[in-house]
Formats: sequence, structure tokens, C-alpha cells
Amino acid sequence: MQIERWWPYLDGSAKMWLRENLRDEGLPRKVQDRIAEAGGPVIEPILGERDWVFIETQPQLTE
Repeated sequence: MQIERWWPYLDGSAKMWLRENLRDEGLPRKVQDRIAEAGGPVIEPILGERDWVFIETQPQLTE
């Protein structure tokens, strides 16, 4: 599942964690759960390099 499809539905606190911990290999269970709830991947690797680049380049809007 491409990140562009589920990112808009991801919980704001999970987005913030991902932005503050770019490329962190150990995603907390809560963040993994929020990604799954938004329709994202549930198997490892949850996020690849392309996903991290997407996260890094997204504007940080108030949610």
C-alpha cells in the first residue's frame, strides 16, 4: 500500500512521531497500530526509504 493512500487518514500524533523520529527502525507498537488503522502496511518492513522521503517532505500542518 502506497503511503500517499493512507497518510491522510493517519492519526496526527503518529504523524508527529514519525516526523520527529525520521528513519527510526523501531516503530512503537502504538504508531504501528495507527498506521494499520489508517490502511497502511502491517508487515515488516512497515516503512521503506521511499516512505521516509515522503514523510520528510510533507508540510507540517496543524492537525
